[in-house]
Amino acid sequence: MKRFILLFFLIIFKFLHGQDLIEPVKWDYSFESKNDSTLTLKFDAKIEDGWHVYSQFIKDEPPLKTNFIFDTKPFDLIKVIKESKTVFKYDSIFEKKIKYFENFAEFSLDIKKDLSFNFVSGKIDYQACDDRLCVFRSESFIFRINENFQVDENDIISEKSILRSNSLRLNLTNSNFTFNTNNNQLQNNYWKIFLLGLLGGLLALITPCVFPMIPITVSYFIKNEKSKTKGILDSFKYSFFIIILYVLLSLPFHISDSIDPEILNVIATNVPLNIFLFVVFIYFAFSLFGFYELKLPNNWINFSDDASSKITGSLGIFFMALTLTIVSFSCTGPILGSLLAGSITSDAGATQLTFGMLGFGTALGLPFGLFALFPSALKFIPKSGNWLSSTNIVLGFIELALALKFFSNADLVSNWGILKRETFILTWTLISFLTSLYLFGILRFPNEVKSKISQSRGILGFCFLFFTGYLFLGLVTNNNNLKFLSGFPPPTFYSFSNTNNECPLNLDCYKDFYVGKRVSEQVNKPILLDFTGWACVNCRRMEENVWSNKEVYEILKNELILISLYVDDRSELPENKKFKLRRPNGTVKSIETVGQKWSTFQYLNFKTASQPFYVLMTANGDILNEPIQYTSTKKFKNWLEEGLKRNKNN
Repeated sequence: MKRFILLFFLIIFKFLHGQDLIEPVKWDYSFESKNDSTLTLKFDAKIEDGWHVYSQFIKDEPPLKTNFIFDTKPFDLIKVIKESKTVFKYDSIFEKKIKYFENFAEFSLDIKKDLSFNFVSGKIDYQACDDRLCVFRSESFIFRINENFQVDENDIISEKSILRSNSLRLNLTNSNFTFNTNNNQLQNNYWKIFLLGLLGGLLALITPCVFPMIPITVSYFIKNEKSKTKGILDSFKYSFFIIILYVLLSLPFHISDSIDPEILNVIATNVPLNIFLFVVFIYFAFSLFGFYELKLPNNWINFSDDASSKITGSLGIFFMALTLTIVSFSCTGPILGSLLAGSITSDAGATQLTFGMLGFGTALGLPFGLFALFPSALKFIPKSGNWLSSTNIVLGFIELALALKFFSNADLVSNWGILKRETFILTWTLISFLTSLYLFGILRFPNEVKSKISQSRGILGFCFLFFTGYLFLGLVTNNNNLKFLSGFPPPTFYSFSNTNNECPLNLDCYKDFYVGKRVSEQVNKPILLDFTGWACVNCRRMEENVWSNKEVYEILKNELILISLYVDDRSELPENKKFKLRRPNGTVKSIETVGQKWSTFQYLNFKTASQPFYVLMTANGDILNEPIQYTSTKKFKNWLEEGLKRNKNN
């Protein structure tokens, strides 16, 4: 149990002080001809002091054993992959003796020569641990073999690829601006998502699966302990373990986030994933409507429940918290799914997800401890009743609306033209109207008991009716562009009425940096470099709420050359524009789409992979001021004016 608590605080400490990329293992590859018919591939791992990597031949996992996976098998593999001598020692993390490597590891594989193939590629999945934590890594490799059966390193990244990747690197001056971007804004975003997670947890708290458990659980701790202090302490342990469980759910995303800085952006704009999330949210919605129950396997519940009853002390309380987490999944799952999907498809990545999970777990778990501390407050909470079922159904309508957002992401990235802005708003209008009809008692669902409409339910119904009117006005008039919802509907230029200009607010923009740069040189105007995305919510908010300001709009229109680079553009590059890029860790990345090109361009020059990201610069590469991200109208306007003033003084 101490390890759970230690792990929790290590995670929180890591997020508050930044995410340094831990790379405890460095790999080298070599190749030699053993004889006329056999080649030997060698994989050498240099392991940092204090760390160790596990053998291929571990019978019982965890830990994760080292595993070699080949993309293809063009050569006949001879026997198994050999490995150097391991040690067999006690591992403090896994609390058992395990075979592992210290300082270095050597692996080798014999293959038969075959002139019909000229490469061997694949990856190595492995786990590295020290006495505090473990990291999971996947190392890609490729051996290029020429006709003499020798490694030709230059063939791995061709000369053309090197030239094309180098062409993306700008010769920037005042580049100190690019590496001093303000981290306060990012931290503010973390606390915003924490508050949103808190709100989600409060919604989950008033669902039928969780709310009735509050007085039962609190009474159990208070009445079953010999001292009141012990009962209160156990209640807070229970709360703490609930928070830990939800925070731990975000751990897998930190593993993928550390492999490639652009990985979560790729996930966010992945068309199949967004379609999958659309279907899942529809499924969640109908579960909340009461058509079927969403639950985890019964054996999970039984195992956790048995453990909580048989095991005493803190570990028993942990399993009680785990039981609540699993049993309540039918109600918390859809809300949790919204938080999860919203975080992995946003710009701040896994850290944002953890802050959201921390907020969700805090709102869900803390009331158990607080009510144990102040048991007299239990008499003020409302009794269970039909209002809990009504809460579920309203949440179901919200899930339907959110489902549409994920389909919209896929539609925008693929440019299908199915869900234009008008269609999206009309569908949301209908969902909001149906929600108000339900709250007024006009629309009913299966197995729902007819009851008197309470005052609070009626007020909420009028709120949804007002929202319906707001949406309808945004649909039929040009005066209301739904600023309150900016970022959720498709952009204003993605509509039936706008077929000519695909730039925000009908501004002139260029979607190729080099084309925009030539125009900047011709007209002698500085560049506003706009790293954006079709599925980027905050990008739309900036365009619709900040750029639409009259003074800001005039600056953008008359004094700057706007270059908008869409990092999620899935349009395929021409064959003569594709290339491969070697990352700092030695792995190779293929650049095959327009979005991949511009996201790589952003990372190479500005060491960031989030959007929106704005840079004011001249055509010759002079950075005019510190790049900025999502911000207020006043700050953005001042930022533009500061950059223009600096440009005039140069």
